[in-house]
Amino acid sequence: MEHRRPGDADGSPAMPLIRQLSLHAFDVSERTLRRGRESAERRLDRWRGRIFMIIQCAVTAGLAWLLAQAVLQHPMPFFAPVAAIITLGFTFGQRMRRGIEVAIGVAVGVLVGDLLVIIFGTGPIQIMLVCAIAMSLATLLGAGQLMIIQAGVQAIIVITLTPMPGQGVNRWLDAVTGCAIALLVATIAPSAPLRKPRLVAAAILQELAATLDAAGQALRTGDADAGDEVLARARAGEAALEELSEASKEGLGVVRHSPFRRRNLPAVQAYADLQLPLDHASRNLRVLARRCTIALWREETVPLAYLSLMDELADTVRFMAGELYNRKLPVAAQARLIELGRASSRLRLADTMSAVVILAQLRSIITDLLELTGLDYPEARSRVPDMD
Repeated sequence: MEHRRPGDADGSPAMPLIRQLSLHAFDVSERTLRRGRESAERRLDRWRGRIFMIIQCAVTAGLAWLLAQAVLQHPMPFFAPVAAIITLGFTFGQRMRRGIEVAIGVAVGVLVGDLLVIIFGTGPIQIMLVCAIAMSLATLLGAGQLMIIQAGVQAIIVITLTPMPGQGVNRWLDAVTGCAIALLVATIAPSAPLRKPRLVAAAILQELAATLDAAGQALRTGDADAGDEVLARARAGEAALEELSEASKEGLGVVRHSPFRRRNLPAVQAYADLQLPLDHASRNLRVLARRCTIALWREETVPLAYLSLMDELADTVRFMAGELYNRKLPVAAQARLIELGRASSRLRLADTMSAVVILAQLRSIITDLLELTGLDYPEARSRVPDMD
């Protein structure tokens, strides 16, 4: 009688187990490779987005060092480049205020450090004392967080690295030099902060259109899992709105502080004004996505006419995004949005709550988008007639 061991090539479970383990290992390695590639691409995109600031900081640091050596005759003006980088490290609209904060914070720290070196000398007790006094004094002066920290840091530097009375003043002069050079260089602003609000707004519209497409597809197929993904996608748009807010502030800071860019103020302000209606449209999109999810869970029917309206609105939103990418405000979409608003008012109300809410949110989004075309809210609202 022939005896076979488990795992022989007779269909025993050993080989399938090995095959399963091999496939699982391959799948894990494939996912790891894909995630690593996606992570590398994100890091590269982040570097590309910051390369000008990196170069600007590097060049400004070198200029601050050279100027402090040439004009102030300081052999080692290390805080000049440090102050320059700290000042340039903030978004453009904050640089003037933060540069002044750095200079004042350094002045307070240097003054306190210099006085305590004369009176008490150096040592661990003196370090604790000078740090506490400098930061307290900066706080009493109404300083911000950066100024308070700079006061403490500079007091410690003076009392430890420049213990000779009077040498601490050079540190403050180096800092002022670095701040001045940074603010001067910052006025020669690149065009990137002016373009970014427009590009971010276009990306938000592009994603809004894609989310509407996904919602319509999920409702047509009755796929509840796809509905959950639509809701998650709609909620993820908040990060882009925050990015738009920061980009708008920086763009406005550029044109207000740089004499070379002030002529761009009307255009930059117009793009910054897109933020509020985009925020409203994104909020309404989230409500729509949530109601789509509920409709799919409850297996409620959404009329095809509503889904067609959703498709047409998505196409219009994509057109608006294209206008922004082409350096135009999306005013050309106004007629299409007005027609969609009129068409929505002629639709019959459905029998289910979810469908009615979806239609209401589509009408609200149309109103929000009309504001992007240059209408104020009352006028935009009047262009979307009441339901027949």
